[in-house]
Amino acid sequence: MNQIDLTRLVIASAVASIAVLISAQSSQSASPERPNVIVIMTDDQGYGEFSCNGNPITETPNIDRLASESVRLTDFHVAPMCTPTRGQLLTGLDAFRNAAINVSSGRTLLKHDLETMANVFQDAGYRTGIFGKWHLGDNYPFRPQDRGFEETLWFPSSHINSVPDFWDNDYFADTYLHNGERKQYRGYCTDVFFKEATQWIDDQDDRPFFTYIALNAAHWPWFVPDKYRGPVREAIEQNPAVVEHLSEQKRSELVSFLAMGASIDDNVGALDASLKQHDLFENTIVVFLTDNGSTMGQDYFNAGMRGKKTQLWEGGHRVPCFIRWPSGLSGQSRDVDELTHVQDLLPTLADLSGVNDVPEKLDGVSLAPVLRGEQESLDDRMLVINYSRMPGFRVQYTNVSPAIPKRNGAAVLWRQWRLLENRRLYDIDQDPHQDHNVAAEHPEVVNRMRSHLQNWWLGVKDDVMTPQRVVIGDDAENPTMLTACEWLDVFVDQQRQIRRGDLKNGTWHLRVAEPGQYRIELRRWPRESGLRLTDKIPETPVTDGTFVAGESLPIAAAKLEIAGKVIDLEPASDQQSFETQVELSAGPIEMRATFLDDVGSEICGAYYVYVRRD
Repeated sequence: MNQIDLTRLVIASAVASIAVLISAQSSQSASPERPNVIVIMTDDQGYGEFSCNGNPITETPNIDRLASESVRLTDFHVAPMCTPTRGQLLTGLDAFRNAAINVSSGRTLLKHDLETMANVFQDAGYRTGIFGKWHLGDNYPFRPQDRGFEETLWFPSSHINSVPDFWDNDYFADTYLHNGERKQYRGYCTDVFFKEATQWIDDQDDRPFFTYIALNAAHWPWFVPDKYRGPVREAIEQNPAVVEHLSEQKRSELVSFLAMGASIDDNVGALDASLKQHDLFENTIVVFLTDNGSTMGQDYFNAGMRGKKTQLWEGGHRVPCFIRWPSGLSGQSRDVDELTHVQDLLPTLADLSGVNDVPEKLDGVSLAPVLRGEQESLDDRMLVINYSRMPGFRVQYTNVSPAIPKRNGAAVLWRQWRLLENRRLYDIDQDPHQDHNVAAEHPEVVNRMRSHLQNWWLGVKDDVMTPQRVVIGDDAENPTMLTACEWLDVFVDQQRQIRRGDLKNGTWHLRVAEPGQYRIELRRWPRESGLRLTDKIPETPVTDGTFVAGESLPIAAAKLEIAGKVIDLEPASDQQSFETQVELSAGPIEMRATFLDDVGSEICGAYYVYVRRD
């Protein structure tokens, strides 16, 4: 080969190499970017709380527009209470399989070894952030920062002004937990959570993001900027028949409830505007849903359904779900009438985003082929909705505390059929309000659904009875504040219960991370209140309401039962607490802390216990 031929060969080879490189780069740039994902979940709004679903006295134009641009799941179900719904959303598993089955009473804790939606997206290279309500455990290893979220702005337990929340938070200028530290924020809670989420989104690097905006609104107490009430009042004046049967008190509460919805709608519009401004709108999947049925819908407008939050009727668990992705589901805006469930969202969003590494055994299924229009329907399926009720509930399916999980506390959903409490059958196609029990007319349907329920129960009954344990003494959270929210099967979840001094007591189920000396401090009031054990407090005016007066309790002594030890205690010198030290071994323990009067009689449990490993 002469020099000219050799030169030609080198040039040809170089050109070919460059062509391959250009082709590869072109192919890479032509492939779609992974979408961003935003999940917006509101609290205690039902199917009928939106004007796009026929609400006669409220306008939600921004959510309506989102719905018009989305695939709308019209037969979409959650749990009738918020914690089970949140656990199912984040794990793709039935509540009785993931252990988050109640709003309080020691049964809120999502199994610590389960992967969450945040873990799945984080492992795929996404940045992950939560803004608002978590409600799946306030302590290690159950907090959002323990479960795959890098950015965390949240408040503990079920609502703002719950027992473990910062004392006297009132929705305005509140103190929340930001990346593990308490921090005060200016403004109304809904505005804060959307604003902080939007700023975090705007500050992203080149990686896609998964953002979970979980609101406390429109959960009681119904505090809201007053400017939102006026339009609701005007709408009621123009349509008085909707509320003519309600008392003045109930009408006032409804106005505030719907005003909270108007605030949410404004913030959804602002979020969309920001996505467009930052060129994120087209390639961002937005999911909008609510966490359970309405607390108010049954009183004024329930979209033709029966029931409300906490109930197995359709109005307790069928909610709106809108999924919008302009660049990925373009032209697919429509209603999908398939039977779907909140636990379908994890596999669905992973599938849409090209995230393949998801847990193998899920109760949810990917809806992506239906959303894309690649298939018309899902395989035939039955769904089970079951959850632990608050201990004081009156139910007919058990004679023991309804907080204890029972098979027959369930609704089984199949096609148009609804089997409630394993005894009543409804055909919602013919009877959407569920007025007629047709179990006697369809024994074959009842038997098939009962068989499914029994098989499902056999698969969950052992695990669901095992209490989840908060960990104390781990470097990830030391010290730890324990509250009455985690007393097993005892309901003390609201700061007004602390104020009035509910005479209850309960047991914490804990796990000691490291052996050693532990300082334990028992309190009736939280530290930041500065109150003494026997203090009473007057009614407290807050931004948009009043907190009830706090009663005095005759606390003179205390008794701590922990890991088989019983320790008698006298008040500390400041009269705010009882303090002791105890040597603990690593492993599971139970703890009970009791306040006593001056003759040694039990008054109630210590609502707050602070634990620190030295």
